[in-house]
Amino acid sequence: MSRRQRAPSSRAVPLSRALDNAVTRSTKKLSHLTSRGDAHMVDVSAKPVTERVAVAEGRVLMQPKTLELVRKGNAKKGDVLGAARLAGIMAAKRTHELIPLCHPLQLSQVEVDVTPDTNLPGIMVTARVKVSGQTGVEMEALTAVSVACLTIYDMVKAVERGMRIEGIRLVEKRGGKSGHFRAEA
Repeated sequence: MSRRQRAPSSRAVPLSRALDNAVTRSTKKLSHLTSRGDAHMVDVSAKPVTERVAVAEGRVLMQPKTLELVRKGNAKKGDVLGAARLAGIMAAKRTHELIPLCHPLQLSQVEVDVTPDTNLPGIMVTARVKVSGQTGVEMEALTAVSVACLTIYDMVKAVERGMRIEGIRLVEKRGGKSGHFRAEA
């Protein structure tokens, strides 16, 4: 055997075992990974049913003239704000179809606010999702905001392709074992 083809010494830890050990150490906190590092859906059957609420936000930044077009309802594709609101609601209800390890949930409320803001300039999107269940609704709120923002972009991209979708984040979460979370301003 040449130097490059030398067999590993018996003291060397095989790379696969080293990676397995690293994954095992790092996945103790990641509930969607098994001890071997495989993705799986978390078993929530032992969790109590509690009221859970999540609020997420995001924004679409645009030129003032584009915002004015949206505010006046003059976009060629129609009611941008109404379409974005409905798209966000529909997206929240279908999150489990989009995010592989999310549980299908029977949502009790989805509110999506789509508000023009001349100070940005752009449109602020906020989603509030509620369920009585065994797992939270953070992903549903984040998905609602994301899809509402994408819908806004789609409906006015012919006018302005340089719009930016920014700041999508979880603002608040209540319920469940981890309790209350509120993001810093």
